[in-house]
Amino acid sequence: MTEFVKSELADGVLTLTLARPDKMNAITNAMYAALADALETAEKDRAIRAVVFQGDGDHFTAGNDMGDFAAQSKDPSIVAHSPRFITNLGIATKPLIAAVQGNAVGIGTTMLLHCDLVYVAPTARLITPFVNIALVPEAASTHLLQGRIGYARAYEMFALGEPMSGETAVSLGLVNAVVPVEELRKKAREAALKLARQPAGSLSHTKALMRDTALITAQINREGAILKERLKGPEAREALTAFAERRKPDFSKIAG
Repeated sequence: MTEFVKSELADGVLTLTLARPDKMNAITNAMYAALADALETAEKDRAIRAVVFQGDGDHFTAGNDMGDFAAQSKDPSIVAHSPRFITNLGIATKPLIAAVQGNAVGIGTTMLLHCDLVYVAPTARLITPFVNIALVPEAASTHLLQGRIGYARAYEMFALGEPMSGETAVSLGLVNAVVPVEELRKKAREAALKLARQPAGSLSHTKALMRDTALITAQINREGAILKERLKGPEAREALTAFAERRKPDFSKIAG
C-alpha cells in the first residue's frame, strides 16, 4: 500500500486516510490501487464491518493528481486503477462512511454518493469540475446525483462546476450533517462503530435493496467508455495542455 493511503483496522472499522496533505490529498494511480485493494479486502474479511474514508490536512481531496492523470492518458501501457476503485465503490456491501473537510473535488464528491453516511465540516466544498476539463462525470454520478438532488441542481453542479457548501449539501439531502471540524473524525468513527455492532447480514441486505447495483455498474461502464473517448479528443487535449501551461483552456474554437 502506498505511503499516501494509511490503513487502520480497529474494532471492526477499517479507516482509510488520504495522507498527502501537501498536495491537498490529490489522488495518484498508486493511491487508487491502494484504495481499490482495501475495498476488496473489506469485502472478503469478515472482521471488517465498516469502512471510513477521511483525509489529512485541510482538505478531503483535490481529486485526481492532474500530472499523474495526464501521464496516464499519454501512455496506454499504464494500468489505471481508478476504474477498479470506482467499481468497488459501486458494488460494496459493507457500510461506507466519509468525513469531509475542505475541498472534495471530482472523485472526492462522486465517491460520497456511494457512502452510506457522510459528515462534513463547515469548510467542506463539494466540486464536480468534469466539464471544466472537457471530460464527463464518473462513478455513476450522472445517475446517482440527480436521484439525490434532482436534475436541475445536478446539471448545474456538473455543467458549471461551481462549489457546493456543506450546509447546502445537507439541506439538499446529499450528506448527513455538518460537524465542527475538530469533531469530524470522531463523529464518523462513532457512526462506524455503531454500524459495526449492527447485524451485518441485515445491513448488507438493506443496502442491496436500496441500491440497484446492476444499474450502477452499467452506468459506471457507460461513463468510463465515454471518458476514454473524450480523452482522445481536442477538447481534452486543450484542457490538459492548458493545465500543464498554467493557463485557462480556450474551447471557443473547438467543435463539441
